[in-house]
Amino acid sequence: MKQKPAVLADTGGPKSWAPRLAQEARLRQLDGLLARAGGGDDAIATEVERAVLLGALDRRSEAQSAFIDILRRAPQHFSALNEFGMLLTQTGAIDAACRVYAEAILHHPGNPMPRVNLANLLLRANRHAEAREHYEAALRIDPDRAEAHQGLGAVLSDLGDRAAAREHFAIGFRHHAVSTQPYRGTTPPVALLQLVSSGGGNIPTAAFLDDCTFLTSVIVADYLDPQTALPPHQLIFNAIGDTDLCQPALEAATRLIARSMAPVINDPGAVMKTGRIDNAVRLGAVPHVVTPRTISLSRELLAGPGGAAALAERGFTFPLLLRSPGYHTGRNFIFVEKADELSAMAADLPGEDLLVIEYLDARGGDGNARKYRVMMIAGEIYPLHLAISRNWKVHYFTSDMAEKPDHRAEEALFLADMRAALGDKAMRALHGIRDTLGLDYAGIDFGLSPDGDLLLFEANATMVIAVPDADERWAYRRAAISRIIDAVVAMIMQKAAASASTRKARV
Repeated sequence: MKQKPAVLADTGGPKSWAPRLAQEARLRQLDGLLARAGGGDDAIATEVERAVLLGALDRRSEAQSAFIDILRRAPQHFSALNEFGMLLTQTGAIDAACRVYAEAILHHPGNPMPRVNLANLLLRANRHAEAREHYEAALRIDPDRAEAHQGLGAVLSDLGDRAAAREHFAIGFRHHAVSTQPYRGTTPPVALLQLVSSGGGNIPTAAFLDDCTFLTSVIVADYLDPQTALPPHQLIFNAIGDTDLCQPALEAATRLIARSMAPVINDPGAVMKTGRIDNAVRLGAVPHVVTPRTISLSRELLAGPGGAAALAERGFTFPLLLRSPGYHTGRNFIFVEKADELSAMAADLPGEDLLVIEYLDARGGDGNARKYRVMMIAGEIYPLHLAISRNWKVHYFTSDMAEKPDHRAEEALFLADMRAALGDKAMRALHGIRDTLGLDYAGIDFGLSPDGDLLLFEANATMVIAVPDADERWAYRRAAISRIIDAVVAMIMQKAAASASTRKARV
């Protein structure tokens, strides 16, 4: 029997949300208990519950003060340490959270939970060796710890050992492929399913999936048991973005979406057409777009004595680029200047197959390479950033922007008037790429040729909308980034509203 689609009913407008009312009632009850308590371990446990509840009600500064007060009196209390670490993580105080988890490990070495929580933060910072050490320590304590298997799988995947990663994912996500995130809003939420892949390649959504607006259930699509009921939802956000890495997850997402009548952001079928090789062919046909020739060859061939000859037979010349599929932010992506460098450099990259990419020179007359990024949200194109660097591999976080006022001034002009900065040919190219991709959420990284054509580096869904820190040097960027985040939220809300209208019409 086909499972009935789990689409959330219309919430019926602004009103108090019953679970929120229950949380507030419980908080009043805890306040009463503490007013009558005489201290001791029972009182500490009640205080910890109260601090956690303050955080759940989005009263985070009060929650932080409560935890600090508890730990001043009971510095080794496990729940206080672990829950405080979780609160600090939610508020973005990652270094402080790491210190709190380390304290929990020191005083409670036999408990795997703080090790997993610390390892998750280390993994986020790409500190793979340290993260792996803590995940493996957690598994020595509890060999069946699902979160530790999930995290260790992510570490191994990032390190290129994807076969071993799959073994840990299979254990970690068995019966654990669905998780619902905390909701801290005061009114009924917009409930959505966020589909992700186990091994990465997902759209970062923290910038726009606010937990005071959205009740998010995360589904690891490639490990979801088809018999598992879908959580109630109003729409589906497919966050699986890298088809070169996530083909099985995208295929699973297609099957999952067929079980629901809810609208979908980023149809997996459209995402599956955005691999680097496919993009080089498909987007190369768009007027005023120059794409690099891209092929896949075995690493063994490229690292062997006949690698350079094999490339010459396929029409490649040096310099060229090599890339391990499925990695981002410049990891495992190298510039090979001469044929005699190929063997050693290919051997150092992870993966059985490597992408060979024609080098497109994006340097301007000043010798600097430029990489523009625009976001495509619900059919509109928004400028996100311009990174300028002396290095061929241009990433915003490693570029020369912070110390170069003239570079920031050039970026400010791009953000203020994209057409004036790029020219008509490049703007027509961007519109052509947008129409060809057909994605609700995606980004394009590109340079400009001397005659104004668009030099395509990348076009897919996995682009990050990074919010700048409080440094005044970045003040000129904030309005442009806010516009994009607002556009994403508006798109989600419009899809949810359309879903509600459709359901009403069917009734």
